[in-house]
Amino acid sequence: MKSYIDLEVWKYSRELVKLVYLLTKSFPKEELYALTNQIRRSVISVPSNIAEGIGRQSNKEIIHFLHIAKGSLQQVET
Repeated sequence: MKSYIDLEVWKYSRELVKLVYLLTKSFPKEELYALTNQIRRSVISVPSNIAEGIGRQSNKEIIHFLHIAKGSLQQVET
C-alpha cells in the first residue's frame, strides 16, 4: 500500500483542516472552549486516523481507523 501522504483522501482532509481552522476563527469568543474546540478536534482527527490506519498491519485495522475518520467527519458536519 502507498504511504498515507500519497493518498488523495488524506490530502483533501488536510485541506479541510485548514478550512475549518480558518472558518472557526470567526466564531464568537465564548465558543472557543466549546463548539470551536470540538469542531477543531474532530476535523484534525480525520487525517490523523487515516494516517494511523495506513500504518497498521492488517486490512481489518486499516478499515477500523477509516471508520473512525468517517465518524469524525460526521461530527464536523453535525
